[in-house]
Amino acid sequence: MIYLSILTFFGLTSDLAPKVRVGIFSMIHEIIFHGNGGYDYDTVYNMPIWLRKFTFNKIQEHFDKKNKANQPNKGDLASEETKAAAVKNRKISPPSYVTKAAKK
Repeated sequence: MIYLSILTFFGLTSDLAPKVRVGIFSMIHEIIFHGNGGYDYDTVYNMPIWLRKFTFNKIQEHFDKKNKANQPNKGDLASEETKAAAVKNRKISPPSYVTKAAKK
């Protein structure tokens, strides 16, 4: 007799476990990579889960704020579009002066 409920007793099934492992190792990688040398693999791997999630979320918030500060707001984008349209529609006229070739 096969008991399927034994597989999910701890919450992980055979199809969910690989996704959870990828998520954990991705989080560890991001903390180490963006921690600017402040963390090594063993430290992050052995962190309590709540602390690892807290650290990851703080790093993520930092980079979200940084990216938001670097993005132009919609008003700036609209003004850039109007400037581009004005340059595109500008008429170019020939110069009003006459030049002569240089003497050799």
